[in-house]
Amino acid sequence: MPTESGSCSAARQAKQKRKSHSLSIRRTNSSEQERTGLPREMLEGQDSKLPSSVRSTLLELFGQIEREFENLYIENLELRREIDTLNERLAAEGQGIDGAELSKGQLKTKASHSTSQLSQKLKTTYKASTSKIVSSFKTTTSRAVCQLVKEYIGHRDGIWDVSVARTQPVVLGTASADHTALLWSIETGRCLVKYSGHVGSVNSIKFHPSEQLALTASGDQTAHIWRYMVQLPVPQPIADTSQQISGEDEVEFSDKDEPDVDGDVSSDCPTIRVPLTSLKSHQGVVIAADWLVGGKQAVTASWDRTANLYDVETSELVHSLTGHDQELTHCCTHPNQRLVVTSSRDTTFRLWDFRDPSIHSVNVFQGHTDTVTSAVFTVGDNVVSGSDDRTVKVWDLKNMRSPIATIRTDSAINRINVCVGQKIIALPHDNRQVRLFDMSGVRLARLPRSNRQGHRRMVCCSAWSEDHPICNLFTCGFDRQAIGWNINIPALLQEK
Repeated sequence: MPTESGSCSAARQAKQKRKSHSLSIRRTNSSEQERTGLPREMLEGQDSKLPSSVRSTLLELFGQIEREFENLYIENLELRREIDTLNERLAAEGQGIDGAELSKGQLKTKASHSTSQLSQKLKTTYKASTSKIVSSFKTTTSRAVCQLVKEYIGHRDGIWDVSVARTQPVVLGTASADHTALLWSIETGRCLVKYSGHVGSVNSIKFHPSEQLALTASGDQTAHIWRYMVQLPVPQPIADTSQQISGEDEVEFSDKDEPDVDGDVSSDCPTIRVPLTSLKSHQGVVIAADWLVGGKQAVTASWDRTANLYDVETSELVHSLTGHDQELTHCCTHPNQRLVVTSSRDTTFRLWDFRDPSIHSVNVFQGHTDTVTSAVFTVGDNVVSGSDDRTVKVWDLKNMRSPIATIRTDSAINRINVCVGQKIIALPHDNRQVRLFDMSGVRLARLPRSNRQGHRRMVCCSAWSEDHPICNLFTCGFDRQAIGWNINIPALLQEK
């Protein structure tokens, strides 16, 4: 009887080893399933603040992730076993040094390829699983908490700024690169007034605290104050859009996917062409403007690196605020005190104090690594700043050395706004998202964006209107539309 060769003997041993190892894997998996069943039951029995539907969905999704990784783990073991078998065959066949090196090289290539495939599959599985989790959260929380109510479409170019009137009647104002500012009925979405007095892009709009006056800043190096009179139309029933939001419908829009404008929507509304007052003294684009408390003075911020303080009644320049090393990007005033904060491309923002008529102090805040796109006041002694460095920082005016909270995001932040009563920060991003955070940096929600609603291009600004019964948050973007949202703040804070 012929004897078995070394290679045949090695092959038989490898086959037996593979068979026994496979049985061992199956036994191990079954035992692991028995072991993991108990903790899951225990977990389901534990008390939780999450709604039962959300909790069961989470458990199901995490179970799917666990099964996927278990399958990948088994495949990884199979690949390792094949590598061991090939190594045994090479050793049994007794190949020469050159042949062995060649086989090892081929083996290394195959192993590297298999490892690459495994790594790619792990990444794909992880992305798919986490996408399911994110979609689940969006379906159960964002849809119930954040609802799109009205779209305001009529501008012919991107909208830089949005603001809500602080006096009756409450209207929405938008400032656009199409050289106009429009006033809207919040309830109906109808354009009420068109201001066309600027010859450059209108970069910001702010309403007087007690009169029907609007303050607009423009690329024509001026700021205009103009009076408006509006009569609100009868509101129509608001359609419920909550059922139109689906967590699975998140898609990426192209820049060409913009709202259709059938004709000039603003052509039917009254047009104001001459300002009540024109503020002139800047040598560059006026990027922003705001009213000081009381409305008797206004401040403007310009690309000429200065901010100017004006007397509204006489249009005279009261103070020129210098010190920034680069162009200014924004300015904001305190709602109750004579304080002004200016933001700049020099990575800083400055606090100007006019409470004492004889002393005009200035404090410099340094904490960002890129352009500070905006800085706004909140209640008390806090300032919130946003930057192109993808961070938002909350500062205490009594301690300027370091922020008391930092929010890190995945995209540059544009003009932020704070819901003063509830201390909720709305962050508009370059990547078309709008996220809500509290003052301690905890993320509360993200406004829904699907293939049927939401902004399709960069979101430039946000504005809260806490007392309005229908829309309490407004956003605008370079997709030429403004959007009114209803944020269920009690539910939002309860989710927190």
